[in-house]
Amino acid sequence: MGTLRDLQFALQLKIEELRQRDTLIDELELELDTKDELIRGLQDELDRYRATVSLPGPSEAGAACQAKMENKQAAKRKTIISEPFTLDPVTLAMVSHRSCDKSQESQRLIQAAFLKNDLLKNLDEGELRAITACMFTTTINQGCYVIQEGTNGAQAYVLEEGRLEVTKDGLKLFTIEPGDVFGELALLYSCTHTFSISAQNDSQLWVIDRKSYQTILMQSGLNSLSHSMELLSSVPFLQSLPQDVIMKLSDLTEQTHYSDGEYIIRQGATGDTFYIISRGQVKVIEKKQGHDEQIVLSQLCDGQWFGEKALWGEDIRTVNVIASGEVTCLVIDRETFKEIIDGLVFDCSNDLQPSQESEPKSDTDPELSFPTLSAFQIVCTLAVGEFGHVDLVQVRGNTERLFAMRVLKKKLIINSGRREHILREGRILMEACCPFIVRLYKTFRDPECLYILTEACLGGDLCSLLKDKGYLDESSTRFYTACVIEALTFLHCRGVCYRDVKPENVVLDQHGYAKLVGSRCLKNVEVGKKTWTFCGTPGYMAPEIILNKGHRVTADFWSLGVFVFELLSGGPPFSNSDMMKILTATIRGIDYIDFPKIISKSATSLIKKLCSPSMHKQIEGYWSNPSERVGSQRNGAKDIQKHKWFDGFNWDGLCKNTLIPPIITKVKHPSDSTTCDHYTEGSVDLDTNWDDF
Repeated sequence: MGTLRDLQFALQLKIEELRQRDTLIDELELELDTKDELIRGLQDELDRYRATVSLPGPSEAGAACQAKMENKQAAKRKTIISEPFTLDPVTLAMVSHRSCDKSQESQRLIQAAFLKNDLLKNLDEGELRAITACMFTTTINQGCYVIQEGTNGAQAYVLEEGRLEVTKDGLKLFTIEPGDVFGELALLYSCTHTFSISAQNDSQLWVIDRKSYQTILMQSGLNSLSHSMELLSSVPFLQSLPQDVIMKLSDLTEQTHYSDGEYIIRQGATGDTFYIISRGQVKVIEKKQGHDEQIVLSQLCDGQWFGEKALWGEDIRTVNVIASGEVTCLVIDRETFKEIIDGLVFDCSNDLQPSQESEPKSDTDPELSFPTLSAFQIVCTLAVGEFGHVDLVQVRGNTERLFAMRVLKKKLIINSGRREHILREGRILMEACCPFIVRLYKTFRDPECLYILTEACLGGDLCSLLKDKGYLDESSTRFYTACVIEALTFLHCRGVCYRDVKPENVVLDQHGYAKLVGSRCLKNVEVGKKTWTFCGTPGYMAPEIILNKGHRVTADFWSLGVFVFELLSGGPPFSNSDMMKILTATIRGIDYIDFPKIISKSATSLIKKLCSPSMHKQIEGYWSNPSERVGSQRNGAKDIQKHKWFDGFNWDGLCKNTLIPPIITKVKHPSDSTTCDHYTEGSVDLDTNWDDF
């Protein structure tokens, strides 16, 4: 055993070794940042060389379109869609009855680990208990991998005993200690692990899989929604309200908990809130003036209510209401109630501009009456995507009118599990006749491919415009945002949620007007219901999508706020190289973001109203209430149009196509089409049934 001096010397050597290692890491990080900056600079230079608004002649088409295609792919942020998930009875029964034995100490360790995790701390008490109950244990021997870099994940873990080492490209990053959570991103979607985790010694872990996690949260959300709507519908003066109004009231009510003996209402106090008892009992007590004794007027229990006079303007409380035991109430204030009830529900069908229904349907367009795919000639390839590519095409014998043809390989779609998303997108877009949405005209099929004919918008997308300019001025941003609002209004009035608003999905036509492109994230959401799919682009997703709280069309307004921020500043508010940091920053909300001075006060106000900063307590976490966003109330998009940022904007001119856009793209058509390719002749039929792949 060494002396104290020997130990001090050894410690000093170790400290010096760590200091040298830290210095090396700092130098490597600096070198990496320098190289990243160099790559960005070279990419910007390359983009400037590629930027063009003219279509080339046939002899140049291949090379120029390929350059444009590569540029688009480099800029595009990936849209994430989790695999289809339904709450089937078998899965629900399996998860509900799965309860793996674990000690009280293990349960406390799991719950403590969740509560210090930025994503999982937002679970409510019931969800936390249910997830803890169905977690199962596994043992990893020393040297074995829990996670391997490059593999897809479907599980998250809590380490109970042992130590784990996290490495990337063979380099050690950090150590996982007992009580830590890891792999939580895999609970949201099938992500590819960017690191490896191996056991330094024999280790015991608790495991939760994605399907169980999503089942518990979806069932919890459905139960909560059903219960609150049932309570609201049981109140006589609310029974005549439409279902969508009841749902909005349900979204805006807060669950408040009271302890035994706690005063919920005090006689003589002012108040503006209405209460419905969700669980427990209360005593209603009155104290007569000039008397010491109090009279118990009644006892109220689950499903009963009190304080309703405050909704109609009576401020002074005439009785005491005291909790008898633990009590949970749904609470709604007068201002919120009046905002929803006044004028009742907004009928958006009356708000559609005539121009949104003025374009001819595809089946009445004589230019598109050709029955076979071979009627179209290929000019060049515009882009390559996950399931195929997009061609620029024209009808044989007519070089003046251009179209875009998406060529999708059926096998790739089916193998990826995206068949239903593609079919749903097609069904929705076939009915979407709106000047602010890229038109889908016809579909064709053959044994290998699905062909989707759409209008060609050759002015580029807003992401490319941002890369070229850095950021847009307020006037340009206002114009493009207004176009997107019109598109969303059209979709929302038909119960369709877009879920992927971002600059890459907004393209310019030959007149300079902006249009939303088709997206696999499109989905019909019935009135009074929600959808639970993890879907969209990180940084643009609304918090309720990330937290599996269920979402509706109000999620699009959050994305619209992020969209405005990025156009005005050149970058999104929630941005990071680490996916989890993007998602957790989104959950924290827009109030924690520093706005650049270039964004005006009125624009800041609109962004914050779209990305509603009002945070509601959900037991151990906070999240933004979707129904409080501007655009989500009874007047719909009219409330956005009336915001001061849009003061003086000519909405009528926009819808009538008389407003001059910020940029008018000049497109030069190919001068000769004799060298254009054709699609293969054969048994190619018009696909009138989207379910028939």
